[in-house]
This record gives sequence, structure tokens and C-alpha cells, in this order.
Amino acid sequence: MAFLQDPPQLPHPYRSDRTLLALLDRALPAGRRAALDADLDALGDYALMARQRAGATTRRKPVLTPWDAWGQRVDRIELTPAWQEGAALTTRHAVLAAGHADSEHARLEEFARVYLYHLASEFYTCPLAMTDGAATALKASGNRALIERALPHFLSREAATFWLSGQWMTENVGGSDVGDTETQARQDAAGQWRLYGRKWFSSAVVGEAALALARPEGAGHGGAALALFYVETMDGARRRPELVIDRLKDKLGTQELPTAEIHLHGLPAWPLGELAHGVRQVAPMLNITRTWNAVCAVASMARAIALARDFAERRRAFGRPLVEQPLHAQTLANLQAQFEGAFALAFEVAHLLGRVEHGMAASHDAALLRLLTPLAKLWTGKLAVRICSEAIECFGGAGYIEDTGLPQLLRDAQVYPIWEGTTNVLSLDSLRALAGDGLDALRSACAGWLDGNDDLHAASAVRQTLDAAARWLDQHAAARDTLEAGARGLAFTLARCAAAALLARQATWSGRHGDRRPAAALRRFVGHGLDRLVTPDADDTALLLG
Repeated sequence: MAFLQDPPQLPHPYRSDRTLLALLDRALPAGRRAALDADLDALGDYALMARQRAGATTRRKPVLTPWDAWGQRVDRIELTPAWQEGAALTTRHAVLAAGHADSEHARLEEFARVYLYHLASEFYTCPLAMTDGAATALKASGNRALIERALPHFLSREAATFWLSGQWMTENVGGSDVGDTETQARQDAAGQWRLYGRKWFSSAVVGEAALALARPEGAGHGGAALALFYVETMDGARRRPELVIDRLKDKLGTQELPTAEIHLHGLPAWPLGELAHGVRQVAPMLNITRTWNAVCAVASMARAIALARDFAERRRAFGRPLVEQPLHAQTLANLQAQFEGAFALAFEVAHLLGRVEHGMAASHDAALLRLLTPLAKLWTGKLAVRICSEAIECFGGAGYIEDTGLPQLLRDAQVYPIWEGTTNVLSLDSLRALAGDGLDALRSACAGWLDGNDDLHAASAVRQTLDAAARWLDQHAAARDTLEAGARGLAFTLARCAAAALLARQATWSGRHGDRRPAAALRRFVGHGLDRLVTPDADDTALLLG
């Protein structure tokens, strides 16, 4: 009989993930750790089921039906099974609500759930992230009427009352630069605000609510004149007629996620706060959604590596399994070390976010969070693309075949460096965070994370690289264009320093419990270098672009 290759099998995403298990054992009190276990185990079970279902069914995309048979505008969107199950899974296991519990550990517990649910959800986590951001922005606004109206739905633990919120910021004129937003807000005769305009990229149009930027009628130009509005998309069981879906986007990846272009024809809206500085009101959302992005990027890395490692045990070449081939084993070990650094940084941001929100953080932690959030998002986003690409290469030709499901990992990963700020946008955000006491906060944090670790080479590498970054900043402090041109290299350098120090902390804890693997990850990670500093030559740049 002809040879048939065994396909890779996914180990249980929770029970087999030593990195996640060790983090939770180290960071959570025993009582909270035990209470969390049932939800995480169930989400791991769901992830296995979802993968089995994906391998046994034809992949589907959302379908938009604008009109019914009698000419009525309905804008009905048919969703995949995972999306149809999303509200029930989310509420049953408190995927979102857990992050708003009254505990400094709430965000860590939330993002452990997100990490396990993400890929099985087929990016239902995208509108969950925006809903989480909307809930956070509502709380920060102090608008009691909207808080009482929307928050119980956003944080509901019952599928029947759960609402998703969109985030309608992007227009044809641009993405990150929202200062030219053309959507207008006007008051009708009864004093009700209504929105008019086009939103070009709406990733949760199937939700029941959204936060949208618009320019109040008569307001000036620029970003400062924009206001942030809350809208609801449904009138009972029907979509509101003032919201028209033009089409669904045909995207490189995240194809199960229905992303729409929409027109607003007088959709009722309520301002969150003052009728200005809407971009400032969006800021609490960005910290949340960028953390979701980082954790989801790490989840994609984990899945790609898990499948590549399992396949290496099953696939034989040149007389022995791939895992026994020295170069292949080296490749997998390198991927694992990079992943563990990214995991440590993403989850430190998650835990730090919870501590800051609940007033349990140290004095420098607010500045640290402002810096680490863009660093984690930008670095994990780029790393996810690289790791997913390398991992599918580990399958040879099979990694290039659609019905193995492997190419989808790479296509989907490409969204991480783009959504909620490209790498360049986040690099410039990092520069702004460094303008305060961000670097001092990072130095102090790294010193604490390194304390007690006996890898003197790693500790020295972190300290020396942070010193080099400080000198680079001082050297170019008066040359804004040079600072901005080199911001990406600086950001990658600081992200890798933070990740290395966090790996050292985990290695110290794990070593006391007899696990030497995190220490090996630390050595391998630091061995690939931390310094990515670059001093661009403006003349060369002009020549190369001329």
C-alpha cells in the first residue's frame, strides 16, 4: 500500500502548554488559580473540537444578503458556526467579563482565556477586543446613562443579553491619521444627535453597538474637533435602516471575520463626553485592544509551533524523524525561544494592565504600561508573521497546500502588525512614551525581573543594551527626524530587553521547581542578540527612494 503521511495533531492547548501553566502557577494565588482551571480546560477542549471540525468541513466565509426577496433592505450576514457559537462561549466562560472583575489579577485571567479561545473563535476575538475597549472607554467617560445602558450588555454572562461593540474610526481618507474624519454629527429638531458619513473598515458590523468618531456640525478642522459617539445598530430584531452595509471586505486573512464598508444616514448617536477631543477619549480603548492584539499574536505563534513540533515527531526523512535532524531541531528550538520571550512580554502587559486599573501597581508602573503596551503590540505582531512563516516551512510542500489549514496561519498572522496601529505608528507611540520617564521605568522593572537570576550573561546583555538605547536617545535628542527614522529599531531593542528580563524572572521561578527549560529559552533568546538600534543616513534614504 502506498505511503500516507500522518498529519500533525494538536495537543490539548491548555493541558500541554507548559508556558501558560507555569505563568499561572507563578503569578496567581492558589485559590484563583483553581477557580480558573475549569474555564481554561473547557476552552482547550473547544479548541480541539474546532480544529477537528475545520479539517472535516469546507471552509466558509460570511455572506452578505443586502435585500430580501420582496425588495426590503435587510443587510443580513450569514456567519460561520464558530461565530454563531461566539456569544455562548464568551459568556459561559467569562472570556470578556473576567477582565472587569474586582481583582488585580482580572486582566491576566481574562487574557489566559483569550489566548486559548482566539484561534478556535475564528477571530471572533476581534469584536470581543473592541467590546472590551468600549466597556473600558465607557467607564472612563463617567457617562452614567450610557454606562447603565450598555455596560451590563457588554459584560453579560448570558448569551441572550450579550452585546458586541464595534469601533468605527477608519475612513477613506486614512487609518491612523483620523484628523480628516469626514463623518458628521448633527442634531435633529428634537435634539438627538445623528451620524452621517462613510466608515471604510468596520470589523464588528454584526454587533449591537459601536463607538464612532464624528465631527459635530460647526466644529473646526483637525483631530481635536472630533467627538466620540456611542451608537446602537439594531431596532429590535432588525438592523436600523440608517445603517447601510455597502459590502464585506475580501481580505488576505481573517476571512471568517465579517469586515464591512458602511454608510450612516442619520444613525442616532450619543456623545460619550464633551463634543471635542474624541481621539483622547479613544485612548483607553487602544491600551485594551493592543493588549488583545499582542496576546492573540502569541496564540498564533503557539499554534504554529505546536503543529510543527508534532509533525517533526511524525515525519521521517533520510532514515529518522525530523526532530532528530540536527538543523531541524535547531530551527524548532529557536522558534520556541522567541515565542517564550514574546509570551512573557504580552502577558506581563496583561497583568500590569490589571494592576494599574485596580490601583495595585508600583509608582513607576503606569509609565511602564504606557511604554510596554506599544512595544508588545508591535514586536509580537511582526514576530507572529515570521514564526508562522518559518513554521509552515517546516512542513515543506504540505505547508503550502490550502486544505492542510496551514497557510491560513500565515495569512491570518499578517493582520497583527496592521490592526490598531502599524509597526511604524506604534514605534512613534513608543517614542512619545519615552519622552517622559518610560525608560527609567523600564530600567527599574528590568532590574527587578533580573533579580535572583544566576545567568550573568543575560543580565549583562540586558543592562548593556538598555545603556546603549539611552545613549542613542541622548545622541539624537535634538534631531527629531533621525529619532523618528530610527524609532523602529529602538522599539525592537527595548521590547527584546524587556522580554529577556521577563524570561529571566520566569527561569528563576521555574528553576526552583525543577524546570530548566525557561533558562534554556533565555540563553537561546539572548544569544540571538537584543540590540536592533539603527542610525539611519538621511542622504542614503533619499538616494534609495530617488
